[in-house]
Amino acid sequence: MAESGPKTRTVVARGAVVPPLPLRLRVVRSAAGAPPAEIVLREGTAIVGASSTCDVIIDDPAVSRRHLAVELAPEGVVLRDLGSRNGTFYLGQRIERMIASPGIILELGGTSLAIELAPEATADGEPLRLGGFRGMIGASSAMQTLFGKIARLDGSLLPILVLGETGTGKELVARAIHEGSRVAEGPFVAINCGAIARELVASTLFGHRKGAFTGASESRRGAFGAADGGTLFLDEIGELPLDVQPMLLRALETGEVTPVGEDVPRKVGVRLVAATHRDLLGAARAGTFREDLYYRIGALTLRVPPLRERTEDIPLLADAIARQEGSPGLPADVVEALARQSFAGNVRELRNAVRAYVALGELAERPAASAVTTNDADIDAALARVVRLDRPFLEQRDDLTNRFTALYVDRLLAESGGNQTVAARMAGLDRTYLGRLLAKLGRR
Repeated sequence: MAESGPKTRTVVARGAVVPPLPLRLRVVRSAAGAPPAEIVLREGTAIVGASSTCDVIIDDPAVSRRHLAVELAPEGVVLRDLGSRNGTFYLGQRIERMIASPGIILELGGTSLAIELAPEATADGEPLRLGGFRGMIGASSAMQTLFGKIARLDGSLLPILVLGETGTGKELVARAIHEGSRVAEGPFVAINCGAIARELVASTLFGHRKGAFTGASESRRGAFGAADGGTLFLDEIGELPLDVQPMLLRALETGEVTPVGEDVPRKVGVRLVAATHRDLLGAARAGTFREDLYYRIGALTLRVPPLRERTEDIPLLADAIARQEGSPGLPADVVEALARQSFAGNVRELRNAVRAYVALGELAERPAASAVTTNDADIDAALARVVRLDRPFLEQRDDLTNRFTALYVDRLLAESGGNQTVAARMAGLDRTYLGRLLAKLGRR
């Protein structure tokens, strides 16, 4: 039923009753001369076809009278072809029944039909009145609004894209989403796509068979297998190599993964939450990120505000971090000094500053802002001087990445005094991965 009244079907998620998220069914390309059609589906099922009795009426001779059923469900959208003459197609494949996520485009005859979240599904709404929420801390209006959006998603299994600068706490947001989901009792598996060696990305995500490649001394099920029945969090998904992206898209669409070295796919049930600090839509338009994958993972986005937009939360965060480090709290003058500082590295940088105070008994001196601040124009100018069109793209990119990695690691070791445990914590890296990285760079 479309726009038919105030009643709403509800789903139960961990004891809470939550409304389903509304969908918009929109004709984005139709047969010549056919008027556009669009409805919002708030409950139940919408019928798409050429008949005047359908919820979405498509004037296209290749569309059957009752062509397609679109049903709102907690896990996404249930699509059922109703025995149409010419079929319903997605990504070039004819479908009879599938569970999809918002953000897809179907082909019915000569017509393209978009299944999207309705605009009000991501509206700010009324924020929660909390000082903290599922491990996250914040009394600012920006964080309260974020908490409210996350709470509204409880019970849904839709894929979510978390946007935010480095150090804002995107993984905490992902964990909060998982905790309120219907798969909260299942595993939560976090993978940093930017911290995996290029040649190991596919096996890390999808697993591998023993002997599939040099060094594969035993079989591994991969991140999708480990997250089966729960949530897979792919941090920095914008760093995923282009050649792996179609494999990820297929895994999300089919619910199947094929480990490296095997031929038979395996079924997995995984709820995806991805995160990035990059402009993925811009990357998709530039051809460095697959557009179809972007629309698959980015149907619903949540933005995590940087610390400069929530400075009133600094005292709360600083006190909580200090207590986590075993301190009874922070003196008022220290809290005031922290609140006056700008933290380009967001909560991660604040955490390091508080940890340093707890360890040393005084706030460490910070370089003048002019000495450490680099804006986008500076970075673009520097890159423009070194980018060459007479070298292959991947070769140049890998060279620049390797140079950055070496510089970053050297500074990291200097700041941490050579303590690899502290260095891994500062960088947000797994200690074992940092060890392998240091060995590769010859820094041991």
